[in-house]
Amino acid sequence: LCHSLRQTHAMKMASYKRLNPEYVQFSNAVLSEEPGPAQEQVSVTPAPAQTPDSQAQPTTAAFNSEACSVIPEPWRFDCYPERGVVVTKEMCEARNCCFIPASSSLPPSRRNGIPWCFYPQEFPSYSLVSLNDTSLGQKGQLVREVKTYYPGDILNLELEIRHETDTRLRVRITDPSNSRFEVPITVPNATEKAESPAYTVELSKEPFGLIVKRKNILICNLNTTVAPLFYADQFLQFSSSLPSQFIYGLGEHRSSFLHDVQWNTLTMWARDEMTNLYGAHPFYLAMEEGGNAYGLFLLNSNAMDVVLQPAPAVTWRTIGGILDFYIFLGPDPGSVIEQYQEVIGFPAMPIYWALGYHLCRWGYGSSNATWEVVKKMRNSGTPQDAQWNDIDYMNHFMDFTFDPANFATLPDLVKDLHAHDQRYVMILDPGISSTQAEGSYWPYDEGLRRGVFINDSDGNTLIGKVWPGLTAYPDFSDHVTHEWWYDNLKSFHEKVPFDGLWIDMNEPSNFLDGSTKGCPSNSLENPPYTPGVLGGLLRGKTVCASAQHKHSLHYNMHSLYGLMEAKASRIVGKRPFVISRSTFPSHGMYSGHWLGDNRSHWKDLYTSIAGILTFNILGIPLVGADICGFSEQPQEELCVRWTQLGAFYPFTRNHNAIDMKPQDPTAFSSLAGTAMKQALLLRYSLFPLLYTLFHHAHVHGHTVARPLMFEFPNDTKTYGIDRQFLWGSGLLITPVLDPGVNYVVGYFPEGLWYDYYTGNSVRSKGEDMRLPAPLDQINLHLREGTITPTQTPNLTLWVSSGQPLHLVSALSEDGSASGDLFWDDGESIDTYETNQYAYIVFSVSQVKYLATLTVSAVLVTSDLLHNHAPICSLRSADANLMVIPKTHRKTWGDKAFSVAAPSLWKFPYLITF
Repeated sequence: LCHSLRQTHAMKMASYKRLNPEYVQFSNAVLSEEPGPAQEQVSVTPAPAQTPDSQAQPTTAAFNSEACSVIPEPWRFDCYPERGVVVTKEMCEARNCCFIPASSSLPPSRRNGIPWCFYPQEFPSYSLVSLNDTSLGQKGQLVREVKTYYPGDILNLELEIRHETDTRLRVRITDPSNSRFEVPITVPNATEKAESPAYTVELSKEPFGLIVKRKNILICNLNTTVAPLFYADQFLQFSSSLPSQFIYGLGEHRSSFLHDVQWNTLTMWARDEMTNLYGAHPFYLAMEEGGNAYGLFLLNSNAMDVVLQPAPAVTWRTIGGILDFYIFLGPDPGSVIEQYQEVIGFPAMPIYWALGYHLCRWGYGSSNATWEVVKKMRNSGTPQDAQWNDIDYMNHFMDFTFDPANFATLPDLVKDLHAHDQRYVMILDPGISSTQAEGSYWPYDEGLRRGVFINDSDGNTLIGKVWPGLTAYPDFSDHVTHEWWYDNLKSFHEKVPFDGLWIDMNEPSNFLDGSTKGCPSNSLENPPYTPGVLGGLLRGKTVCASAQHKHSLHYNMHSLYGLMEAKASRIVGKRPFVISRSTFPSHGMYSGHWLGDNRSHWKDLYTSIAGILTFNILGIPLVGADICGFSEQPQEELCVRWTQLGAFYPFTRNHNAIDMKPQDPTAFSSLAGTAMKQALLLRYSLFPLLYTLFHHAHVHGHTVARPLMFEFPNDTKTYGIDRQFLWGSGLLITPVLDPGVNYVVGYFPEGLWYDYYTGNSVRSKGEDMRLPAPLDQINLHLREGTITPTQTPNLTLWVSSGQPLHLVSALSEDGSASGDLFWDDGESIDTYETNQYAYIVFSVSQVKYLATLTVSAVLVTSDLLHNHAPICSLRSADANLMVIPKTHRKTWGDKAFSVAAPSLWKFPYLITF
C-alpha cells in the first residue's frame, strides 16, 4: 500500500472482501482474487511529462483497453461522479478516462457503485516543481500543465507541510495568487517543528503525490498517488489508499458505527433529511493492523462527498475552500481522538443537571398539562432533573414569546421546578417571524435596525418560511448578531427564567427552496459539481447558497450555521446548557447534541448506539437519542428497553411528537413504569462516575460512551461492535435491542468481568456470552481492576449529590483496583482551570484476605456546593477493607466491596473510609 501507485503501470492492487461488522479481523492473506503487490518504498522518480497535446485530445490510455484493464475494480477512482447521468463511453473518453463496465460475474450488491468511467494511471495531474525547507517543515510549488474538465482550474498552487507535533502533521494546499475561504474556527498555531515525529513524509514529484507513513512501519496512513489531484475554483479532490477497511466517524449519517467501504458515498451538507443529516464532520478514525490507529481531518465546510471504496481507499471531493488537512498518529484510538480535539477544542464541562433525566414532548398543549406530567413523575418517585417544552409553548411559534392563553402559567411552572431543584429548557428556532406590524415584535424590528439578518444576493433581507410563517434568518457570523441574540435571551429570561436552550432547525432549515423570491441562476446555486445532497440542490429546504453573511457567502458558511448559533447562545453566570441539532467540528466546546428525529422502531433503538459512539469520537460527548422514539406510537416493551439503554446515553431525554400517545414513565403499566424508574435510579446512582468521565472529556478529550475497541485495540473482534459500549474504561453496557426476548448475547473481551448486580465473576477468553435479560434489568458488568464511585440516588441530582458516596471495587486476580473521582460545585465555569475542584484517586491492594484502600487527592481550593465550605485540602488516608475470599465471590456486591464516605458535596473532611 506504500507504492507510488500511479507510477506502477501494471500493478494489481489487493482488494478486500467485505466482512461482517459483527466479527471483523485482519488477515495477512490476500482477501481477493487480485494478487497484491509487495511492500516497498515509494519512488520519487518523475514520470514522463505530459505533452500539451494531451489537453486537446484524449490520451492514449483512454482508448488503450489493455492499460485500463490492469486497474482492478476496487481501485477504480470515479472520473464521472455527477449524479443523474447515464455515462456513455463517448462521454467518458471525452474526459480522457477509461470506460469499462463493471464485471457481470459479480453479484449486483458488489457491482453497485463500481465506476465504469475511471482515471487511467497517466491522467494529468500537478507536478511538484520546487521544494524548500521552512521552520515547520517544507513549502513547495505545484503546477498543472493540462486543464481538467471542470472550469476554473487553479494551475499554480502552494503546498505547505507542517510538522506541528510528534503525532500531528498538517498539510495545506492553497492558491498563492488569490485568497480563498477558510473555516473560521480557532486552531493551534504551531511555532516549532516536531523534534521526533512518529511519521515520515515522502513526496512524488511528477505527478505530485504525498505519502505519510508511521515511522518504521511500511503501512501508509496517506498515499495520494492513487489518483490525480484536482484543484479548480469549485471542485477540489484528492484520494488516498487506506491501511484497512475499519473506518469510523465522517458524521452525520444514520449507519453502523463501522462504515461500509463497499462504494459508500457520505455527503456532508447540513440538512434536515436522512441522506445528508444535520451536521458535517469531515474526520475519520482508522484502525491499522496490530491495533494502531490514526485519524484524518479535512478542515473544510463546503458541501462535499467522501467516497469509501473496497480497495480500501477514500476520495475527498469538495466544492470550495482550500485543502487543509491534519493527520493524527495516535497510536491508539483514544490518543487519536485526544489529538483531534487538541485542534478543534475540548468539549465544555456540562452543568451537573445536564446529566440527569430530561422529559419533553411536542404537544403538551399547555403549561398546566406540562405541570401535571411533572407532578406525576414526582409522585411516582421517578427521578427527573429537567422539563422541556417544544414549539407549542410559543405564541404563534414566534421566538421569545409564550402563548398568553395556553401557557399563561409557564412562569409559575418554572418557579415550581426551581423550588423542587429541577430545571426548565425551552426550544428556539433561528427563524424570526417577519410578518408582524411594525413595532409589534421587537426581535424582528430590532434585528432590522441592527442589520443582523442574512441578506439575499441583492443585499436585501432574505425571507424564508418555517413554523411561524415567513421568517428572516439571523447571521450568527456577525458579533452584532450575538449581542442582539443575547439581548433577546436576557429579556425573555426576565419573564420566564429558563435554565437551558434547545436550538433546533439550525442547518438552517427552510420550508422553501432558497427564499420567497427563489435564488439567482449562477454557479453558486448550480455549481459544476453538486455533491449528493437530497434533491440535488444546495438550496433545497434551506436558504440560497448565494445568500450573504457578514463573514462570507452561505455557499461557504452553510454547515457552520448551527455552530455559530451555539456560540451565540450563552447564558452568563453559570455553565450554559445548550443542545443543538446541527453541528460542526469544535461544537462540543459550546453545546451538546441530540440525534434528531427518530422513530419508535427497534432498528432506531439499535442505530442510536452508533450515533452516540460516533459523536463521542467527534468531540461532542454530551449526546443522546430521543428515548422511546420521536415519531410513531410508542410501544411499552420498546420504551422499557429504550429507557434502560437511554439511562446510559451521556445525555438522556425522552421526547415524542405531536398527536402521539404519552411515553413518559408514568404513562405505562405499573410494571413497565417501575422498570423505567429503576433504570433511571441506576443512572443517578452512577452520577459520580459519569461526572468524572465528563471531566476527563473536558480536560483530556476522552470519550464518555466508549467503543470497546478503544480499550481493546488488539482484539479485532471489537472493531465492529455497536450493540454494546462502555462508560469509560470499566463499565460494560449490554442492552436488549430486539423484541420479545429474555436474553441477550454480548461480547466479553479477554479478562475478568463482574456482574454489577450480583458480583458474580466471569472469565472470558474473548468470546460471546448469552446473558439472562429480564424486562426489568439491563446487563452491566465491571471490568477487573476498576473502582467505580457511586451514590445513593434520589429524585434530582441536586438531592442525590448530598447522599453518601460508595466505592465499588472490581478486583483483578492480584487483588488490585484503581479509580478516581472529580468533584466541584457542579455549575461554575472553569472550575478546573481555576483550581476550584477536588480530584481523588483511589487504589486497592490485597494481601491474603485483607485489602488496603488508599485515597490520594490534589489540593482542594474551592467552596463546594451546599455549604460553601472554606478552602481546604485533602490528605492521604488509609483504611482497612475486608474482602470476601474468591470462593465466596458470588456474595460480592455493594455490601462486601462498597466503601461509604461522607458526601463530597459537603467538604471539608479528612476522608476516612
